[in-house]
Amino acid sequence: MQRAPLAHSHEFALKETSPNIGAGAVTRDKLSCTYDLVEQMQYLYVRVVKAMDLPAKDVTGSLDPYVEVKLGNFKGLTKHFEKKSNPEWNQVFAFSKDRIQASVLEVIVKDKDVISDDFVGRVWFDLNEIPRRVPPDSPLAPQWYRLEDRKGAKAKGELMLAVWMGTQADEAFPDSWHSDAATVGSEAVANIRSKVYLSPKLWYVRVNVIEAQDLIPSDKSRYPEVFVKVNLGSQFMRTRVSQSKSINPMWNEDLMLVAAEPFEEPLILTVEDRLGPNKDEILGRCVIPLHIVQRRLDHKPVNTRWFNLEKHMVVEGQKETKFASKIHLRVCLDGGFHVLDESTHYSSDLRPTAKQLWKPSIGILEVGIISALGLMPMKTREGRGTTDAYCVAKYGQKWIRTRTIVDSFTPQWNEQYTWEVFDPCTVITIGVFDNGRVQGGGDKAGESKDSRIGKVRIRLSTLEADRVYTHSYPLLVLHTSGLKKTGEVQLAVRFTSSSFINMLYMYSQPLLPKMHYIHPLSVIQLDSLRHQAMQIVSMRLSRAEPPLRKEVIEYMLDVDSHMWSMRRSKANFFRIMKVLGGLIAFGRWFDQICNWKNPITTILIHVLFIILALYPELILPTIFLYLFLIGIWNFRWRPRHPPHMDTRLSHADAAHPDELDEEFDSFPTSRSPDIVRMRYDRLRSIAGRVQSVVGDLGTQGERFRSLLSWRDPRATTLFLTFCLVAAIVLYVTPFQVVSLLTGFYMLRHPRFRRRLPSVPLNFFRRMPARSDSML
Repeated sequence: MQRAPLAHSHEFALKETSPNIGAGAVTRDKLSCTYDLVEQMQYLYVRVVKAMDLPAKDVTGSLDPYVEVKLGNFKGLTKHFEKKSNPEWNQVFAFSKDRIQASVLEVIVKDKDVISDDFVGRVWFDLNEIPRRVPPDSPLAPQWYRLEDRKGAKAKGELMLAVWMGTQADEAFPDSWHSDAATVGSEAVANIRSKVYLSPKLWYVRVNVIEAQDLIPSDKSRYPEVFVKVNLGSQFMRTRVSQSKSINPMWNEDLMLVAAEPFEEPLILTVEDRLGPNKDEILGRCVIPLHIVQRRLDHKPVNTRWFNLEKHMVVEGQKETKFASKIHLRVCLDGGFHVLDESTHYSSDLRPTAKQLWKPSIGILEVGIISALGLMPMKTREGRGTTDAYCVAKYGQKWIRTRTIVDSFTPQWNEQYTWEVFDPCTVITIGVFDNGRVQGGGDKAGESKDSRIGKVRIRLSTLEADRVYTHSYPLLVLHTSGLKKTGEVQLAVRFTSSSFINMLYMYSQPLLPKMHYIHPLSVIQLDSLRHQAMQIVSMRLSRAEPPLRKEVIEYMLDVDSHMWSMRRSKANFFRIMKVLGGLIAFGRWFDQICNWKNPITTILIHVLFIILALYPELILPTIFLYLFLIGIWNFRWRPRHPPHMDTRLSHADAAHPDELDEEFDSFPTSRSPDIVRMRYDRLRSIAGRVQSVVGDLGTQGERFRSLLSWRDPRATTLFLTFCLVAAIVLYVTPFQVVSLLTGFYMLRHPRFRRRLPSVPLNFFRRMPARSDSML
């Protein structure tokens, strides 16, 4: 009965792999220097550039030419031109070498016709004679080839071609037509290519509504109850009703919204008078384009401005604008903040919005997305299960999407990507999805959603510098029926630091930009702004071509991570209990000492206590030396692999079906009468906050444990070095001096205190917790 959990834990565990990649190889060719985290895939490339002097084939003396590139059973077609004898195509075709079953490549020029297409001429190549190209060599220059007829004799017309053997590192690879996707219609080819996307640059818009003057309410017999409504795109906020009930109301209230460059919508402020329940009268409005708004980089106050309020009145069927009132505002784009669009537990970027405040990068992250194994069928096509898988990776502002491998449960991508790293205490997220826009999946295939197969999160600070990690990560997804493994994704990851000193210096810096500490935002405010930021990112990237779809972005950004879940609450509770387990064990051990369970140990403790009591200056150095020795002792058992989704930690493999049904229930719930639904939703909302607090407590404890666990090797090295230095310094410094200095430092005047967190606190906040391993 006890073997099932072990089998499950083995199935859901990380596996080390040995892919045939260039990194670490004894003999390196030129390719492995720049594209060495993936397996080389050989392709035959054919670039069809243009033709000239093609003969007329129709009765009318015209020609509608196109080119057919034929290799065995695979055929690639260029677009055709109407009545043109000198067409230009400039299209590239890629044929996977693994699937080549022919020895001759044929490039045939044809004339598009209604009944049957006419043969114009052809060029053929022996595959054994085709040259091999290795980047960074310059691209192969296209050449003119004389067309031949079916019998091999010279025909009229010439075709400009370039034909070469290369790999997926070739510049032509991303935009080429692939023989792997031969079954995909020409309209869907754009949706299966690899692409790089950039998140829009996000700004916090701070609107300080101060006062208004000379308002003109319609009913002058009553005291107006005035408030201001602020609108930016789909975001709406409002001030409270002014306490001064007059035509010159005052608020002095701060409102925060999110905007993205390029700024598309203006900021609209509406001054309204509350006449009664659900009955408001507009007293005036003003429209402020964001590109004229001042950009603030620090905490210095922005100059205030008076804006005219437009009042729209209908006069004889025409709209007339007349300036009657003014509003006093302080509006700015706060560039000193980082606009959070991800969960703070696994953020990939913590830099402020303003580029002037960015620090230099500390290294680069390279990820090779090699392949996947054992994927589950995600849809049905022609009566059988199939999957069209692609990967999406997100780090910082850069999103990448691999090409879609059509109809395969074991796709081979072998694509490599690079990111600049500005902070080691960040997380990269890699998700695997099924493409719903590949034709052949039914009438509505183009409209169906992309299904989530699973995702992986890797915290960079847990990686040793310059080491290549090759592992197969389980893809785990929770359903109402329970936890399912939908396959495995094989990755190669390497983090390279450009300056080791700069990277260690980062551990002493605040995690967020300093504006977050000088003008902190409330938790509720951050949650609301994060939701708005995610909506903006989702909307902008879904307008790219091909679009990165909304369901993909929401899954990658963990849009529902704040929702109530009994399973997550239990998991966070057990995380706390595990952290407290060390204190409980120490208490039990001390209880055994007091009860003389082991007389020899008790006597030794008495001797130690007498020594420390007589020489109190030995207390602190002994503690630091003891921590140093524990850290050195734990070095042998340091983790040798990146973190991954832990099913036992997430309490996913033991969740009750009722709990999962509640977790995947709609919000508000659809399973109760009205009154119960109201109470139930309120409970979930409160419990979600409690869950976050409990998780934060668990995070603090896990950070403390990670000081000596070598989960973040650089941080542990720094801490152990500090312990050793502290032990030596405290051995040679009188204890009384240390006590006095410590006391004076803790009781120092507020004038000598900084608003930014201290270096030890910054270091502690950068310690890895297990939150990035939570499912």
